[in-house]
Amino acid sequence: MSSYVSATAEDRAEMLATIGVSSIEDLFTDIPAGLRLESVVDGALGIGPGHSEQEVYEELRALAARNVSAEDELSFLGAGMYDHYVPALIDSIIERSEFLTPYTPYQPEISQGGLQAMFEYQTAISELTGLPVSNASVYEGPSAVGAAGYVAKVSNGRSRFVISRGVHPHSRETVRTLARGWGTEVVEAPLRAGATVLPELGDDVSAVIVQQPNFLGAVEDLTGLAAAARDAGALTICACDPLPLALLKSPGECGVDIAVGEGQTLGNRLDFGGPSFGFFAATDALLRRMPGRIAGETRDVDGKRGFVLTLQTREQHIRREKATSNICTSQALNALAGVIYLSWLGRRGIVELTELMLKRTAYARERLTSIDGVSLLHERPVVRELALRLDAPVARVIDRCLAAGVNPGYSLARDYPEHQDGLLVAITERRTRADIDRLADVLGAAVAAERSGVRVPA
Repeated sequence: MSSYVSATAEDRAEMLATIGVSSIEDLFTDIPAGLRLESVVDGALGIGPGHSEQEVYEELRALAARNVSAEDELSFLGAGMYDHYVPALIDSIIERSEFLTPYTPYQPEISQGGLQAMFEYQTAISELTGLPVSNASVYEGPSAVGAAGYVAKVSNGRSRFVISRGVHPHSRETVRTLARGWGTEVVEAPLRAGATVLPELGDDVSAVIVQQPNFLGAVEDLTGLAAAARDAGALTICACDPLPLALLKSPGECGVDIAVGEGQTLGNRLDFGGPSFGFFAATDALLRRMPGRIAGETRDVDGKRGFVLTLQTREQHIRREKATSNICTSQALNALAGVIYLSWLGRRGIVELTELMLKRTAYARERLTSIDGVSLLHERPVVRELALRLDAPVARVIDRCLAAGVNPGYSLARDYPEHQDGLLVAITERRTRADIDRLADVLGAAVAAERSGVRVPA
């Protein structure tokens, strides 16, 4: 085996000339200057040459201490990632070396445990979504929505997506980015009183993309939306929050063709935004167009139950022009955490958990809207997240709450200019009635202070 030889200055100059830039710094011009670290030596990290390991450790520890986690404040922040309790059982299993360190199970004869974990995960997702087939997971929620759009595109060859404004902003952005490469137009369906209102659907619509519950927390009429799409010959793609599916009609029951979503709430911590996993389930008709891989169950020559990789549609395995996916792996470890979590809850446990969130969200809705200057953004049914309207500058109200040790939620103005006064509040089983009362006290005081013109303390 030859040793590694780094690129020379001449090599770098030749590569830069080939791609048409004069320096490596030119590759980063699209990154705002305020986000760039000009130097790691005597720069923003404050670590120069000649420091000992202990000094570097102390500096990095001090930097890490500036972070504020959901363990350090009372957090009602959601907007797609949620602070759920993760049982110790999950770490005790996923940290076992046979799950933590193995490579892709190309050889089924020595990968039965990993393949069975994928198969059991797929089974759980199919049961949750009410759809017959699931893949072994994809990278995360927004990429699952984008992949579903491509499945629709290659299935019917139509040229337009209609996507609800209630779909997560990151997912909408992902669909727009990918659709540009496919030559597909993306049309946004507006929200009225919190719910999606579809425009007239022509015969050029490939898919209607909605979310359940939507980004504003509202439960959509998924059956009606799917029926409208079906009447136009389009597929219905639904981005689902998996836990509310324990109480809501499943996407399959509602006539949805593809159900996708973010799996972080299933046994995965927030972890500064990742990693997590995306789930993907569909009808039998779309089985061979699904992205990623599917683990299947079979019998060996002795009639014993066994597992194999049944389908892999990525371009490494077949001719590129016939590939339906460039997804090279599943998020197997994170997906394993998901199926362990669902098994830990059990069929009754997931219903009880969601019922608890439903009751506490209803309590929060009543308690918070009793505050002078706080009202509902919409009156649709909600499960675990509610949108409020504040009669005060939302950003300043949030700052006041943070100073009191409470993160009151997500400012909708970041993604919805029409809701400059909107605050999205998430409730999980970790937020008790006492926590909600604390939020009401702090939020009420912050709104009152802003309305009366009291200055924020330095």
